[in-house]
Amino acid sequence: MIRKIDKNSIGEALRAAYDHCKNDAGGKNADYIPYLKNVPSNLFGIAACLPDGELLTVGDTDFRFGIESVSKVPTALLAMEQYGAREVLHKIGADATGLPFNSIMAILLENDHPSTPLVNAGAISACSMIRPTGDPAAKWQAITGFLAELAGSSVAVIDELYRSESETNFNNRSIAWLLKNYGRIYDDPMQALDLYTRQCSIGVTAAQLAVAAATIAAGGVNPLTHKRVFRSELTPRIVALMATVGFYEHTGDWLFETGLPAKSGVGGGIMAVVPGVMGLAAFAPPLDSAGNSVKAQKALSFIARELDLNLFGTTRCTMAVPAPAEA
Repeated sequence: MIRKIDKNSIGEALRAAYDHCKNDAGGKNADYIPYLKNVPSNLFGIAACLPDGELLTVGDTDFRFGIESVSKVPTALLAMEQYGAREVLHKIGADATGLPFNSIMAILLENDHPSTPLVNAGAISACSMIRPTGDPAAKWQAITGFLAELAGSSVAVIDELYRSESETNFNNRSIAWLLKNYGRIYDDPMQALDLYTRQCSIGVTAAQLAVAAATIAAGGVNPLTHKRVFRSELTPRIVALMATVGFYEHTGDWLFETGLPAKSGVGGGIMAVVPGVMGLAAFAPPLDSAGNSVKAQKALSFIARELDLNLFGTTRCTMAVPAPAEA
């Protein structure tokens, strides 16, 4: 069955989700990164980007927060764009670990394999792959430029967050050297770690994440700029990764409840992709035990139910084309 949704129904769903979830007090800010601990916990916003580039927003969708692990999605895409999906599958993998995002044990259990570019180990490995190798400045320009093209607007590091991350990334340092020991880092390990730390410290808004998600949903063409950012055949690849490990050890629960491919970050943001339809994002700092925003999860789950966005359901959503205005 086909269900046609339009701008009005999407806007209503966003507003209803906001009203339904705005007073939820569950979760707490990440406290192992000092900067994140101090972000106001009452911030909350939801955004949708439609195929024509129109943005629908409610709440704090212009607040710039740390992208954190959502940054793993664009870097994984960039690696696939540069090397091809098969090469990334060979060098990193695509299997969910079922363990926390920063797990060292997962590397050992996977026979020295990072498993997926959407956990810390695989993301550090992906940063090491980004071309040109051996040139950290050019690599950084490639990473930030690609994210800006996905989001349709410029991005920059939150310096205080970067310092905070760099001073507390002891576990990730261990991961980088362990991957080096197993031959799964493809450039200097400390350079790759710094690139990963910096990309996690980029500031974005929920509106920017919605545009980035819409670019993925549209097969790599940004709906705002109309520029092709990556090859269309990579959309099902990255969406599959998001579906299998987007919420770490809670991914199965999320997909069971919503059927909506999405990626979370400990900064409180979640980016969701409805292939061929639209991009969604939500932001609220308090997290559950796995590092996923409590309020953003509930809001996106509410929207998925209201609009029948479950990719495994029998209803397929499409955007209704508005009737032409009368002369």
